[in-house]
Amino acid sequence: MTEDITAKSPSSDIFSAGDGYLGDPAVRAEWDNRYADRGQLWSGQPNGALVAEVAGLTPGRVLDVGCGEGADAVWLARGGWDVTALEVSGVALERATGHARDAGVDVRWVHAALTEAGLAPASFDLVSAQYPALLRTPGAAAERALLAAVAPGGVLLLVHHAGMETRDADESGFDPADYVWPSMVTAQLSDDWVVEVDEQRPRVAPDGGAGAHHTDDVVLRARRLR
Repeated sequence: MTEDITAKSPSSDIFSAGDGYLGDPAVRAEWDNRYADRGQLWSGQPNGALVAEVAGLTPGRVLDVGCGEGADAVWLARGGWDVTALEVSGVALERATGHARDAGVDVRWVHAALTEAGLAPASFDLVSAQYPALLRTPGAAAERALLAAVAPGGVLLLVHHAGMETRDADESGFDPADYVWPSMVTAQLSDDWVVEVDEQRPRVAPDGGAGAHHTDDVVLRARRLR
């Protein structure tokens, strides 16, 4: 993928497993294995917080961070958004591409980690990150990459499972200290931003899929002023 990804024609952008991946191969392998273990990992429906928060927005350019099997990307494209969808797992992107094709919508697929994607700065009217597994990096690179992608006047929508940030590391290898949480992104906001929503609320969860047991969301919606 090139740095002028947002200027490409969406109809020309078809993902294939041979596309060059930009990021840590170990992270790609981990997520490829998770997806390969199940024929469908997620519910196939758009995330409830995204549906609720996008309702009042005028469709424009959107970046779907960690798009998974593509349910949010397809839903946004059906709603008139010009969608760029980013994902580390090639297995997930192959499924997402098929879902978009079946739905008759165009999506730009980016096979990369957020910090390695080389997206043009300030290019998106909406940056949506729904329960992203963003690894913490030196200098808050992941947090800064999320904010840098938002165009002036645009919105960052970051949603995560409530309570995850304060959990202890467990035997599965999950350690909250390894990941970026909404509070860390909020800490990076300057006077160029205004927080429109920062709250915990009951989760509107699609039926089925991994993560369906989580009952509450933390929702951060911030608008870039300039």
